[in-house]
Amino acid sequence: MPMPQAGDKAPGFSLPDQSGATVSLSQFKGRHVVLYFYPKDATPGCTTEACDFRDEHSALVKAGAVVLGVSPDSVASHQKFATKQGLPFSLLADPDHALADAYGVWGEKSLYGRKFMGLIRATFLIGPDGKVVRVWPKVKVAGHVAEVLSTLQGGAAAEPKPAAVKKPAAKKAPAAKSAARKGTRA
Repeated sequence: MPMPQAGDKAPGFSLPDQSGATVSLSQFKGRHVVLYFYPKDATPGCTTEACDFRDEHSALVKAGAVVLGVSPDSVASHQKFATKQGLPFSLLADPDHALADAYGVWGEKSLYGRKFMGLIRATFLIGPDGKVVRVWPKVKVAGHVAEVLSTLQGGAAAEPKPAAVKKPAAKKAPAAKSAARKGTRA
């Protein structure tokens, strides 16, 4: 499925979290939801991302958001990961990747020239009305949580701006060659 975009109704879900409790999007009506998809528990990038969300959790809650992580890992794997890292938010188990499919983040990946199907790291900010406010496709972990927080707080990062295109500097002939050419024309 294609990835939902800003303004689209967010696909609903009901999945178990690390404690086995069922978590549904509908239970957060009236609040912002930061729904972040990550490939695998206890891997370096995923641990960094989860710990970044943990470290900014109180600020995210203060900004009116609920944080939910989603990966194809099992409830038991999530429980071990959340306990080890002290995560104060729910990690949803999506082993059949139905939710990942619904959000368009299950697709072909490439690692060391090998192609395989897997979860593409992405984050969705869902508004209190259940509509997607912002999408971060193909997330780079460094600085990502700060950008999400800034968006929630109404910061300048609310919408990405296109990168400025740098024009190459005009090439000038070296002074010696330029002078030599002038001398031969006279």
